Amino acid sequence: MSSSQSPFRKLPARYAPIVMPLLLSLLMTCIVSVISTLRGIGPGGFPQVWLGAWGLSWLVAFPVLLLVLPVVRRLTMLVVRAD
Repeated sequence: MSSSQSPFRKLPARYAPIVMPLLLSLLMTCIVSVISTLRGIGPGGFPQVWLGAWGLSWLVAFPVLLLVLPVVRRLTMLVVRAD
């Protein structure tokens, strides 16, 4: 298998507007919930509390990202020069 081949079938490009916020919300909520959970309760009981916190935060973050990402793109274009 060459380096350009993927081990799985790729989705069509039309799914990019859903996949990008999905991956972004998974990663960001994971990082933020790890930090806030560790700070709040310490390492004791961490896995169970963290998974609940991550799940809830992702359930909120993903739809919010779907709604605000177009606005953020427009705002970005107001402050970034197109080359």
